[in-house]
Amino acid sequence: MKTVIPTGVKETGILVSSSDYHIYLKMHRTRREAADDYARVVGSVIDAGLRPRCHLEDLTRADLDGFVAPLVASLQELGRQAGVPVKFRLCDTMGFGLPWPEASLPRGVPRLVQFFTRTLGVEPRNLEWHGHNDFHRGEVNTVAAWLYGCAAANGSLFGFGERTGNPPLEALVIDHLGLTNESAGVDTTAITRAAAYFRDELGTPLPANYPFAGAGFNVTSAGIHADGLLKNEEIYNIFDTTRILDRPLGITVNDRSGLAGIAYWLNTTLGLNGSAQVRKDDPRVVAIHRDVERQYAAGRSTGFSPDEMHALARLHFGNAPATSARS
Repeated sequence: MKTVIPTGVKETGILVSSSDYHIYLKMHRTRREAADDYARVVGSVIDAGLRPRCHLEDLTRADLDGFVAPLVASLQELGRQAGVPVKFRLCDTMGFGLPWPEASLPRGVPRLVQFFTRTLGVEPRNLEWHGHNDFHRGEVNTVAAWLYGCAAANGSLFGFGERTGNPPLEALVIDHLGLTNESAGVDTTAITRAAAYFRDELGTPLPANYPFAGAGFNVTSAGIHADGLLKNEEIYNIFDTTRILDRPLGITVNDRSGLAGIAYWLNTTLGLNGSAQVRKDDPRVVAIHRDVERQYAAGRSTGFSPDEMHALARLHFGNAPATSARS
């Protein structure tokens, strides 16, 4: 308490390891000793005028009936006597959680949340989910916890965290928009700026195919996709990425882009609108496509850079592409 109280915080977290792996092998305690230790610390937090948040570490490997239930009941009683709500963080520390409602306890996330709300009587507002991504289920488990009654969730920018990381914060934001259709004043374009900060200031670039924030997130190179985009962007765009993320659709021209890919690159990159847009059967588009094919026939394996594409556009269109009726 000596280090917490001077900070002026109103709430503090307490590590309440809940599985036998932690109780016996890490802390070398019996269950009774661990429960007494936890109650003593939570009591001192309440006595200090702070709200306790109990982090139930390794909950998805814990004995819910034999240890967790009586522990939570005793901690809630401490809170009731003092008139202070006790919060619980449900920690899937090793990522074992399963998102399906049929999955059994302690690993089934829906049943685990309902165990706390229905069996133990914890109000949803006093529950939060803390997931890990060891089995690629960090995000989906978090959404499952939300849907089944957990009021809050933990995340980290771009999933950075212990081992394989935590649920990506930016994914939680997008999921919240999809589930509620409420922006709640969140500036989602900050996701794009955060990715630039990680890349330029921290020297930590994200993989190109990283959802929402990678350099190639909404950049296509497939001709069939580009052909669809020429007809209507909604065919191959997951949402309005320009408005929500300040990330317009893009295309990388390569040996799979075809005529449609080149036409789409010209129209979007050069800002051609309405009757100024070029068709994929425009002779100049066909000429650029031949140039692209020749380079791959000669052994090229990489996509064309923006500078290379601008050079090809100048070669076949001059300083600016002429107008052409769009099909």
